[in-house]
Amino acid sequence: MALPESRRLSSPTTAPCESADLWDAQADTLPVVRVALDALVTDDSPRLAGENEEHVQQLAQCVSPLPPIIVHRATSRVIDGAHRLRAARLNGRTHIDVQYFDGDAAEAFLLAVNCNANHGLPLSRSDRNAAALRIMRSHPEWSDRMIATVAGLSPKTVGSIRRRSGDALPQLNARIGLDGKSRIVDTAERRRLAGEYVLAHPDASLREIAKESGLSLATARDVRERIQNGASPLLPARRGGQARATQDACADESDSLASFAMAKTLVTLKRDPSVRLTDHGRFLLRLLDTNAVASNRWGELVDQIPPHWVGQVAAAARECAAAWRQAAAQLEERARTVDDSGGRRTVDTVA
Repeated sequence: MALPESRRLSSPTTAPCESADLWDAQADTLPVVRVALDALVTDDSPRLAGENEEHVQQLAQCVSPLPPIIVHRATSRVIDGAHRLRAARLNGRTHIDVQYFDGDAAEAFLLAVNCNANHGLPLSRSDRNAAALRIMRSHPEWSDRMIATVAGLSPKTVGSIRRRSGDALPQLNARIGLDGKSRIVDTAERRRLAGEYVLAHPDASLREIAKESGLSLATARDVRERIQNGASPLLPARRGGQARATQDACADESDSLASFAMAKTLVTLKRDPSVRLTDHGRFLLRLLDTNAVASNRWGELVDQIPPHWVGQVAAAARECAAAWRQAAAQLEERARTVDDSGGRRTVDTVA
């Protein structure tokens, strides 16, 4: 009997703890079958030291029936109930009650960790740490909090394990949280997204900003205040470190300030009826929107251009840049001939 899709632990829209709760809720409705002890295996357990002999002895002395064990149907591996299996053998039994789990090996391990971390004989700290590392490898897209919920650890501990593992783990730009939503890992990128959202939605609440960017309410407030003060949403580069890294950080900050200044100008222009309600104004806004690309995004775009088109695209980019420089010069000349009230000055000419 296969479990419905909503029961699959790896479902990106279902948190692992919720899936485990679904197992507990559905356990009474799943069939219980009698299986020969010799047909079951107990390898691949999250318990690094194997079963606890004292716990096995205690279970063997129980008079009341023990709950059925959970077994991975595809491999006959015991997911939850290795101690009960050992107790049954100790009592000379040949069969045991089983409920089968249908899923892949990674899902079976997740269920094993979650079951053993939340009831029965708890996993040791080293067991849970090792389990968290294994889950990171099988589910690198999961957030620290999501993995912590399965392994019975704190998100801070999971984050520490991830940092110590370094390049041994896949480095992803986003991770899936307990709510099933994917969020960007890089705090600087999240602050940048929050800044863009504030510019586009100046009346948005802190909760809305935090929800859209994946930031905390406190950080969302800091970003909003920075944008309102005309500053970059990114934090200034920390002192120390290599000179090259400092220079790169300063360059990134400068690019960010420029891109957000342009974004702020765009927002102001879009609010002006004399611009957005005229054909020429709308055409100007489309041009500015199209060209408002941050320097780091230009780098990403350049890397994706096919090698045999690089030269031609470079020439086209130079032509576009020249056209924009000419337009900028004309605008600056016009600005010099327009007074603060919008009227034109008389330009003195030499006879």
